Amino acid sequence: MADLNTISSKLGLTAITERERQFLKEYCTAMKPLTVALDILQGEDKCFHGTLLPTMETLMLKTEALKSGLQILRDLPDAIVKAIKTRFADVLGNEEAILAAVTLPKFKLRWLRSQELKDKAKASLLAECRKIVHEEPQPGTSSTCSHHTDSAKESDFFAFEEDEDTSSAENQVADYIRSSEQNLNSLCGFSLIKKISLRYNAATPSSAPVERLFSLGKLVFSLKRNRLSDKRFEKLLLLRYNHWFNC
Repeated sequence: MADLNTISSKLGLTAITERERQFLKEYCTAMKPLTVALDILQGEDKCFHGTLLPTMETLMLKTEALKSGLQILRDLPDAIVKAIKTRFADVLGNEEAILAAVTLPKFKLRWLRSQELKDKAKASLLAECRKIVHEEPQPGTSSTCSHHTDSAKESDFFAFEEDEDTSSAENQVADYIRSSEQNLNSLCGFSLIKKISLRYNAATPSSAPVERLFSLGKLVFSLKRNRLSDKRFEKLLLLRYNHWFNC
């Protein structure tokens, strides 16, 4: 307060009051989780679509926890949480977004608040794994099989294959959830989970990395290089962008 009053005096401004200082302090406290969440979602490294829901849930949880320590801005946490729920109404509870989060080893089911939500997410993951198993061609189901195979035996054989595939999917989901590994490389040991993760985590949760790519495009497509073809421009841009990554 002494430093602020000294600055205000030198600039010829009205000195800040104790209530105004308390207001600023509480505002910074209430907004800190939001600023951290924005930094996470606008990142380029290790930021996937599956990062969105755990970040939102953690943000709301931490913001609500601040309410009891505020005096002037006691209603601000509720306003922030309400705004998040309104803005992300289509995403919160979205099955694809949940699968994207659950298939990231860093999160799995840990970010879900209730056991009911965890069971529901686990069921969705298991259903997705079974779907992948049924879509993939299985050994012994080739069209080159003999047409003289006994139909009853063939039916029993394929029923056994289906039970085995379902059991395999259930075991993989159970092993994945029990695993303590949080590194992305751990997905190599869970082939079905890896396929689902690749499918739903291809998108980024924020447009910030794309906007930075547009800014980089200005440096490639300069005034002296205005006759570049579309293909050449794309190649140069990819070369310029990918030099930050180690192969």
